Amino acid sequence: MGPIPTIGSVDLRKKYNSLKKILSDLQKVVLAYSGGVDSTLLLKVAVDTLGPENVIVCIAVSPSLAQSQHKQAVKLAQKIGATLKELDLDEVSDPNYSANKADRCFHCKSHLFSILADIAKQENFSNIICGHNLDDADDYRPGSRAAEVFKIRSPLAEAQMTKDDIRQLSRQLDLPTAELPASPCLASRISYGLEITAQRLKQIEQAEEFLKQFGLVEFRLRHHDQLARIELNPEDFEKVMTEPARSKIIEKIKSLGFKFVTLDLQGFRSGSLNEMLDNDEKQRNL
Repeated sequence: MGPIPTIGSVDLRKKYNSLKKILSDLQKVVLAYSGGVDSTLLLKVAVDTLGPENVIVCIAVSPSLAQSQHKQAVKLAQKIGATLKELDLDEVSDPNYSANKADRCFHCKSHLFSILADIAKQENFSNIICGHNLDDADDYRPGSRAAEVFKIRSPLAEAQMTKDDIRQLSRQLDLPTAELPASPCLASRISYGLEITAQRLKQIEQAEEFLKQFGLVEFRLRHHDQLARIELNPEDFEKVMTEPARSKIIEKIKSLGFKFVTLDLQGFRSGSLNEMLDNDEKQRNL
């Protein structure tokens, strides 16, 4: 068990205590872990509350998980004191997933939750938890439907924790993920209807790793087949438009197989590819 932190506001303290109570009631949990802000906080509080022997921590390893993110997740789990179980998730071989329709996330999460359900059954752990938070309900997330199907618990959301709450509490618990930008899977960068392949995922991973050297923190490279669309905050436009950075970026991204390299003047926005979907299409997959 870790030391008891001093939590700032009364409201956040109440949510933190609520989270610990929810986890205590669950007793033994299988935790879906990614190394991101939400699942890292959930892992920290679960290990502190239940003890590492009562938390089976699982991370899905696949072409849609960037290697740098995988390495970071492993280090974080070790720092927290958890034993990490790595799962080979070959979702690209599933035509329902690789077709990259509006329900792609449902099929991906269904694969993962099915494996976690088997692990929970084998180890006699009755509950599976994930890092969904209260704000996730306002976003288009077909994966939430898979969570309902497999009866996955979301302790952060149940404790009424928003993304801002999670970042604040992560700072209080001295977690390095407190300021980490959101980093969804690489498949979320591929335009709907364009087949997901290991090669396209690798193109995105290599391009984004290259772009980091220009001081970019919050950004995406969206894959539109022959066209690469870079999204970043407008205040960072100068970093990629000034020579020699501009020429280096064009050369590198074209060397990865893209024919055109564009900068989206609208700037970075999370889930921008969902703008392709109409409301009816979204509702069918929630």
